[in-house]
Amino acid sequence: MAVTLAEISKLRKLTGAGMMDCKNALTETNGDIEAAKEIIRKKGQAVAAKREDREAAEGCVVAKAEGEYAAIVALKCETDFVAKNESFVTLTNKILNAAMAAKAKSRDEVLALIIDGVNVATLITDEVGKTGEKMELGDFEYLEAPYTTAYIHPGNKLATIVGFNLADTDYQVAHDVAMQVAAMNPIAVRREEVPAETVEKEMEIGREKARQEGKPENILDRIAEGRLHKFFQEFCLVDQAFVKEPKETIQQYMSKSNKDLTVTAFRRFTLNEE
Repeated sequence: MAVTLAEISKLRKLTGAGMMDCKNALTETNGDIEAAKEIIRKKGQAVAAKREDREAAEGCVVAKAEGEYAAIVALKCETDFVAKNESFVTLTNKILNAAMAAKAKSRDEVLALIIDGVNVATLITDEVGKTGEKMELGDFEYLEAPYTTAYIHPGNKLATIVGFNLADTDYQVAHDVAMQVAAMNPIAVRREEVPAETVEKEMEIGREKARQEGKPENILDRIAEGRLHKFFQEFCLVDQAFVKEPKETIQQYMSKSNKDLTVTAFRRFTLNEE
């Protein structure tokens, strides 16, 4: 039977697949829309299997905060061209919105979420069929706190979420701290949270550097501790110099808004090389 343009357009609207893919699927199924949808879905699965060993280094990173919950979703693909495609960005935001609604706690939970009657894992595979590129849910991060905020850096390659201990945290202060996390890439909120192995590694680096400078053995630890203090100032969020006002730390900046205000947690994800 001849396939009409209206049928092709309907299938394209339902699946997002190309015109020829829709026409071929409808021709194969004698105009059966549901059967044609299944053919297009299987094509996506076949393409996904073929490209499994390809690297998905590009993508779209989005974040959102609502009340006490915030999340980051990164959907990855092979090329920047696809990453900037409206359909790809829309899918990434759909996944984020579903995660927000469910207050998801893990990547596997996000992949199992249902959007428009289909789980997220299948939606991603369907998108593979449309673009011919490998795609994957590259990262999912979330946090919960009395107040949360999110920041997406222009270009959708980097996003941060930050939690605060006070429900009435000032929006601008929270936004500034989220941008600080994006710009300065801290490894912990405060020095007490830096892993013990990282502290010992930095101490050893400090000792060895002092030793190479010819410092006496009995003062190596003291010199290393001084260098460790500088490490904390560089990589612990509340001790970092505020990028907008380097003469004060992030904790000092927050305290000007409310003396009890501090950060409880943050998450950061980027597709950029650092």
